[in-house]
Amino acid sequence: MSAPTPEQKVPPVGEEIHLPGPSLLPIFNALGITLAVIGTTLGIVLVIVGLAIFLFTTVKWILSTRKDISELPLEHGDGHH
Repeated sequence: MSAPTPEQKVPPVGEEIHLPGPSLLPIFNALGITLAVIGTTLGIVLVIVGLAIFLFTTVKWILSTRKDISELPLEHGDGHH
């Protein structure tokens, strides 16, 4: 293991590393797009249902991520240290 380069910032000792919480959104998102693709050969109903699931979970996922990011300390939000 090599030492970090200047481009790779290592968080200070004791600083909490933020990880997103567990979520089923990625699984349902993938299910939706899969249904839509399969629906292109099996019928328009599957395409519509798949796209609806995909769009709903995508919006929900983006909103969830934005909420998580807004709760981070300010020094993490501006990209400068």
